[in-house]
Amino acid sequence: MKNLLTLFVSLSLLLLCYSCEKESDTKLGGAQSPMGEVGVTVSSSSATIAGVSNANAIVTNLEGGISTYSASATVTNALLKNLVANFPGVTINGDVVSITGMEIQQTTEGIRSLTGPGAGIIVKYDSSVDDTYPIGSTGKVRTVVSKTGVDDYSYGFFLIKTIQVEMEPIGLKSGGVDKFTFVANHKFGLVGVKVTFDDQTEVTFPIYTSAEN
Repeated sequence: MKNLLTLFVSLSLLLLCYSCEKESDTKLGGAQSPMGEVGVTVSSSSATIAGVSNANAIVTNLEGGISTYSASATVTNALLKNLVANFPGVTINGDVVSITGMEIQQTTEGIRSLTGPGAGIIVKYDSSVDDTYPIGSTGKVRTVVSKTGVDDYSYGFFLIKTIQVEMEPIGLKSGGVDKFTFVANHKFGLVGVKVTFDDQTEVTFPIYTSAEN
């Protein structure tokens, strides 16, 4: 009887710890980031990169710590256009791709997406290499692959420290894309998104936000 009780308690504690781990993997702490305030704008390079230009977004609403974005870009790259075609809130008119109702949580701890099949933690700034974040109910994860702690990433006129998080494409059987890498910095938030294609060529889209942590 004593052994049975010990086993029951041990299993209960194991399940409790597992639940706590999963909760911490899907929630963000920290204070509200100024980057998530209404009116903050987000843009990429003014140059055309891999068939994408005029990319910009703006925070249109902030409620309960969740920022709602509207965004648009000119996309002539058919592969990238197809990648986002079925994403919630996306409309495509010729080469102009627009999205409304995109929900993002930004705190001083990190960034979390709440929209679409890729919902979940994008990055936690204090994470370590090999840490993972679950991606919705897909069974896939985002994985921290780099955190050098050295000012070695070119960002505008600066060199900054970054943490880089990889994920595989979601819901694609043969989309031509091998992986995405999110590049982030604790002060400037998301500073770039790298797309690695099946042939292992890469393109990085820089991201600039009009506010910072």
